[in-house]
Amino acid sequence: MRRTLLSGSAMLALLAMTGCGGGESTGTADNASPGATASSSAASAQLNDAEVMFAQMMIPHHEQAVEMADLAATRVKDPDLKKLAAQIKAAQAPEITTMAGWLTAMGKPTEAPGGHQIHGTDAMPGMVSDKDLAALKAASGDDFDRMFARLMIAHHNGAIQMARTVQSDGTNAEAKNLAAAIERTQADEVQTLQKFLG
Repeated sequence: MRRTLLSGSAMLALLAMTGCGGGESTGTADNASPGATASSSAASAQLNDAEVMFAQMMIPHHEQAVEMADLAATRVKDPDLKKLAAQIKAAQAPEITTMAGWLTAMGKPTEAPGGHQIHGTDAMPGMVSDKDLAALKAASGDDFDRMFARLMIAHHNGAIQMARTVQSDGTNAEAKNLAAAIERTQADEVQTLQKFLG
């Protein structure tokens, strides 16, 4: 049987990005990618079903966080919260590329079947509903800052839940390392976000 290997581009993404996002709790964008020293030895390893599902769900989950961070870049009032939003995007955008590389190399879709239907439901913990996202877009000033912090805390907590699950059920060291980095980084960011709740 043909053994499926990760492509060279996916390997480069793994080397550069796996475990990225280990930012500090200070809300700055410094040191957002401490996983650059990840080993290449696991680059050709396969993902099990739990890891495939994790990547397929975490990609749209991260995409929504990036969308919210982009909104905050022009709408947020507090400069420290603006820096934190930039940190969130800086960590999660490359992680999307990494996980998409894994799935593409395996011939898997980058979103779970029925993904459009599970957005914002219990199937994907922490996703912001269309209603709440519309309310955030309509908010301004201090109200925007508080709503952004509240929604992002819930969003991060959902990602932490998924990351913990795959660390328990996964077998691929690189995937588990990335999940651990997501858990660690987003837990730190939750602590920082709580300061903006008012």
